[in-house]
Amino acid sequence: MPAFTYTARTAAGELRTATVEAATAQDVVAQLRRQRMTVVKVDENAKPKKIKGSIKMRDIVIFTRQFSTMINAGLPLVQALDILAKQTENKVLAAATRDIVFDVESGHTVADALSKHPKAFSELYVNMVAAGEAGGILDTILMRLATFMEKNDALIRKVKGAMIYPAVIMSVAVIAIAVLLIFVIPVFETMFAGVGLALPLPTRIVIGASDFLRTYWWAVGATIGAGVWLGKRYYATNGGKLAIDRALLRFPVLGDVLRKSAVSRFTRTLGTLISSGVSILDGLEITAKTAGNRVIQDAIMQSRASIAGGDTIAAPLQKSAVFPPMVISMIAVGEQTGGLDEMLSKIADFYDEEVDAAVSGLLSLLEPIMIVFLGVIVGGMVVAMYLPIFDMINAVQ
Repeated sequence: MPAFTYTARTAAGELRTATVEAATAQDVVAQLRRQRMTVVKVDENAKPKKIKGSIKMRDIVIFTRQFSTMINAGLPLVQALDILAKQTENKVLAAATRDIVFDVESGHTVADALSKHPKAFSELYVNMVAAGEAGGILDTILMRLATFMEKNDALIRKVKGAMIYPAVIMSVAVIAIAVLLIFVIPVFETMFAGVGLALPLPTRIVIGASDFLRTYWWAVGATIGAGVWLGKRYYATNGGKLAIDRALLRFPVLGDVLRKSAVSRFTRTLGTLISSGVSILDGLEITAKTAGNRVIQDAIMQSRASIAGGDTIAAPLQKSAVFPPMVISMIAVGEQTGGLDEMLSKIADFYDEEVDAAVSGLLSLLEPIMIVFLGVIVGGMVVAMYLPIFDMINAVQ
């Protein structure tokens, strides 16, 4: 949509200038008049201003907590949003907030205004705000949202942090092996060729690998690139995503971390939505989209279909064989007692600690494996290169 810059005078006589997006200039004038503002001028911008950048989770959390505090203190919605637009350091979020202010002033609900900015505010966020507006507890919902996002972000960072160490080690190993094969091994090869000594098998294998990499480096790079591209294309398909996600859950140790983090995310998200007044069916649909694993997403959607048919949540979750028996039992008890949201929150708190333990176990296992891997590969290459030298020394003696 085109952007328009307007200048208008409020009922109190204050002159206000801002930039908004609308279909036509007449729409801008109509919205300003509905706000009881006197239009001075409306100009269409030559090009819509697009602010480049990203919005971090931390920015949204701060925005949400401040918004909740101001609403709780009795500030009107528009005034609170206007203050947030002025003091938010993230330029992309500030621009989105200014648009939200204009939409709210024009008569839209806060949830409707937020829904126009999906990059900043997720579907979960919008639905919870809508429930808060409907129930008159927007400040409470916003505080729950901020707490939920902080815990969810911490969980994601834990899992990502567990992947950094092996990724760094593997990168160092690949670089070290490439340097040895491309620059170091040819020096030994030239030296051995001048002596004319018969080379042991390990040495010939290493020299052959060096010659192949130096000659066909482009083919190696192209193969790796094609493999990554094909892997992404396969993962983008429904069948591929399901197969890979299922394989990841079955992977030793890593699968345990992914499973526990998915259970924690599922229970905390659903518990927060239900306690905020979102219907169980809508909550399950939103939670499925944020599951992060296709196997778990399918299990959640089967639960949603089960509930829509008058059944319980626990039964289809148990059939999926993805969720631990303890989780199934606690969800079943929560359904029977009417305290499902509290039970889900307890499960999430428990599995947050379980993720910590699983991540620590993964790192303690990976560290010796990586050290042995580096030692075998790099050490093996070094030994292979020194075997002919030992033969030369023995021949001289």
